[in-house]
This record gives sequence, structure tokens and C-alpha cells, in this order.
Amino acid sequence: MHNAAFAALGLDWRYLAFEVAPDNLRTAILGAGAMNFCGLNLTVPHKLLALELVDVLDASASLWGAVNTIRFEGRDEEGEWRPLSDFDAAGRERPVAWRTQGFNTDADAISRSLQEDLGLSLRGARVFLLGAGGAARAIALKLATEQLAGLFLLNRTRSKADALAREIKLRVPALPVGVGYPPEPVDLLINATSLGLDPADPLPLEVGRFPLSRARACYDVVYRPATTPLLAAARAAGCQTANGLGMLLHQGAKALEIWTGKTAPLAVMRQALEQNIYGR
Repeated sequence: MHNAAFAALGLDWRYLAFEVAPDNLRTAILGAGAMNFCGLNLTVPHKLLALELVDVLDASASLWGAVNTIRFEGRDEEGEWRPLSDFDAAGRERPVAWRTQGFNTDADAISRSLQEDLGLSLRGARVFLLGAGGAARAIALKLATEQLAGLFLLNRTRSKADALAREIKLRVPALPVGVGYPPEPVDLLINATSLGLDPADPLPLEVGRFPLSRARACYDVVYRPATTPLLAAARAAGCQTANGLGMLLHQGAKALEIWTGKTAPLAVMRQALEQNIYGR
């Protein structure tokens, strides 16, 4: 979607994917800066690690506690920090120094996708969230600001869910937050774990303890495959379903705007995603 957007905007840019081990993340970020990259996106498991590796945190990364977007910035001769894309690529103007700034575009993207893809109003809703990692944490903290009736957290490592619940309670004391399986039906089940990336993965919850028919809607942040085992089971149980394509679109569009300073061509980016994932 980014390469399609660059073409539509007339930018001679390229978006590339690299597999980086967590132990090499610092080196990879420094290397990208040395090669004059304008920015990076980070996915699992780097979103929490990057909090300590960037030079400056944007308010979004500080607020939601994870970094999924990095912008490289240069300091000009007047001492002002500007996006590296502002500097002449031909080398006629070079920054005196450069730094990294971390952003989070996941949190706002999930709210927009839930509204667009499920038509769901979060106010007064009961939500069951699976996961407590980088994306899940940002989603949980964002959802906590949406005047929910209740939020339940489930994670493979209970201590991480407990820690996230405590943080939410500090930020939004009035919100009922539970850890574990909800004792009652919910309006929305969200899978923010990586289970489902492989079609052979098990479901991210025990349906014996929480039948999917007890959720009115199910959202899986995994977008490839388009229908994860969880979404297939939820649909069979009568749930309204959506995958993470909309979240991917909107977090990517915001990242593009952070790097380029230009308005993202959403229609072009959505078409590129659907062509790549759905083949249409």
C-alpha cells in the first residue's frame, strides 16, 4: 500500500520489508538512519523495545506506550529539527545532525476501523481483549478512553495482563477492568495476539470457557489470512466479524503522513491492500 501511495503522490520512494531479530533492533535503526531512510514501521516484537531505543517520543507513543512508527529527523543550520524528507536528497542540503522520533499510529487506527468495518459504537460496550503486547497494549489503553461499560483482558502470561489492568485503572479509575474470561456476554471480542498468522495456529482462547456465541462481534487484528481460524469460528457462531485490514490501512496512512507531510491517498492504499490480500 505504501509503494502504491508513493507512486500516486509522485514520490521516488520505496517501502521494503526486513526481518530483524530483537537483539539487532538498535543496530538496524542506526543503520537505517545512516542510509538516509526517512522512516520505519515496526511490528511484533519490536513495538515495546523501541520505546527505549528512539531519541524522542511523540505524544502518541508516550500516551499509548508503544512505538510502531519511527521518523528520522535532521537538524538544520538554524538548529530546528525537521523530517529527513525535508532535506534535499541530492545532497545540496544536509542535516547537521539526525535523530529518531517514535510515534504510535495503532491506537487511533483501531478506533477508526471498528467504526468503519463493524459500525460499532464503543461507548457503553463490553469488550474482551486477547493479548497484552505492543499492539494489544496500545489498543487497550485507547479503548479505555472510549467510555466502555467494561474491559476484560486475557493474555498467555497472566502477569502482563495484570500489569496492563493496573495501568488502565490508574489512567481511567472509573472503568471496570477484569483479567481472565468474562463472566457475561460481550459486545466485542478483539484478538490482538499473533495467533492466526499461521492457519494451523490454535484459537487464541478456550471456547469451552468462553463460547464465541457470547460475543456480538469479533475483530481480529491479523489480516493475512483474510479469514483467520478465529474469524471463521466466530462467523459460524453468528458473530459479526472483521479482520485487521482497516487498522492496517489507517495506521499505515498515518505513518505515511508522518514521513512525507502529505495527505495519504486512502482509496489507492485500500485498493492495493485488497489486491494483495484478496486478489481483487
